[in-house]
Amino acid sequence: MQIYSQKDVKPKALKGARIAILGYGSQGRAHALNLKDSGYDVVVGLRKGGESWNKAKKDGLQVAEPAEAVKGAKLIAFLVPDLAQKDLYKSVLDNVALGATILFAHGFNIHYKLIKPRKDLDVVLIAPKGPGHLVRRQYEQGYGVPCLIAVEQNATKQGFHNALAYADGIGGTRGGVIKTTFAEETETDLFGEQSVLCGGTTELVQKGFEVLVEAGYQPEIAYYEVMHELKLIVDLLHEGGLAKMHKYVSETCKYGDLTRGSRIVNKATKREMKKVLAEVQSGKFARQWIAENKKDQKKYKQLMKKDLAHPIEKVGAKLRARMPWLEQ
Repeated sequence: MQIYSQKDVKPKALKGARIAILGYGSQGRAHALNLKDSGYDVVVGLRKGGESWNKAKKDGLQVAEPAEAVKGAKLIAFLVPDLAQKDLYKSVLDNVALGATILFAHGFNIHYKLIKPRKDLDVVLIAPKGPGHLVRRQYEQGYGVPCLIAVEQNATKQGFHNALAYADGIGGTRGGVIKTTFAEETETDLFGEQSVLCGGTTELVQKGFEVLVEAGYQPEIAYYEVMHELKLIVDLLHEGGLAKMHKYVSETCKYGDLTRGSRIVNKATKREMKKVLAEVQSGKFARQWIAENKKDQKKYKQLMKKDLAHPIEKVGAKLRARMPWLEQ
């Protein structure tokens, strides 16, 4: 495995080139501002007059309708939500220059073939391993969120160099850039979100809260124990892995961890994780998510409403209101 840094960036890769950022959400805003601050000619493609249009202009960026923004751009980054990318690609394609580079921050549309790129285009991936606000904040602090890099189609033979220069522009080479494939990034990302980072963690927290409350403990105490304190442990893991976490928790905590943890997340859990991964690999999850959007996200909205109605949310809102610094 090779980790690329600033010294590996080809100096002239994107020098003087226009970069079009399509979308101004979490990643779009961070990428556009970081690239601008790195000295690149950046234009943001957005629907005219919308909230994002006004926000980008207020941030000091050039703004244009998407089809206009891509004109003359050497690199075009598609940073709108996954299921909006296919239609957006079709709507701007006629104005995309021959030999341009199209870039994605997640491989979903290319890996599952929702978008079939024109043959003359370089198709690349720069996937920061963190949300947009962190990509921006760390850049401003002189640091950088590590990124993954991949090339799916290398029509001009310059795709990798353009992608690495882009990663450098958003601060990724400061943290390190690791080579991958669209398939590997997409499948590991979806699996991680579903099994560990979001799906697995939120279910674990909710079930822990329910067990304590059903046993007669105060909901506020349960919230602090299974939700509030989770950040303290995650920060230790993030900073120094298992070793740092074990270093800073009590001996009693460590013994409970080592003797009880595998009773909660066990072989049955791992079997389910393998099923989840298989659904990602086969495209089953992607097909379900695409079908859900065609049905106006009816089931998705029902599940979200149920999730946000969980008692832990009501208790948490009340307790967090006493800690306004958390919003910072």
